[in-house]
Amino acid sequence: MLSILAVDDSAFMLKMVSFTLTGAGFHVVEAVDGQDAFELAQVHSIDLVLTDQNMPRLDGLGLTRKLREQPRYKTIPILILTTESSDQMKDAGRAAGATGWLVKPFAPGRLIEVIQKLVL
Repeated sequence: MLSILAVDDSAFMLKMVSFTLTGAGFHVVEAVDGQDAFELAQVHSIDLVLTDQNMPRLDGLGLTRKLREQPRYKTIPILILTTESSDQMKDAGRAAGATGWLVKPFAPGRLIEVIQKLVL
């Protein structure tokens, strides 16, 4: 079973994402912010990271940069799922090493479709 690290400081959004991913057959590791996610990424085998951008302690871009510094996360897909939709933010995401950018609110079917293309 593929494992996804889902990161969001909104408890409601984290549960929605987790419910969607679990329903599609993925194992989900939940993190409440980027720092929590980075720590969990050290002790879990992760196949894809799905992170919010705007979070306390460590935002999505910061998390992406920190993960990309680690050999085991050089090629793991990292998707940023956020309300931010400007081209400037998307460019910053690419520069940080993000694989893709999805805008909230998300369509569950579209989220699963994108993830399956990246990990299956």
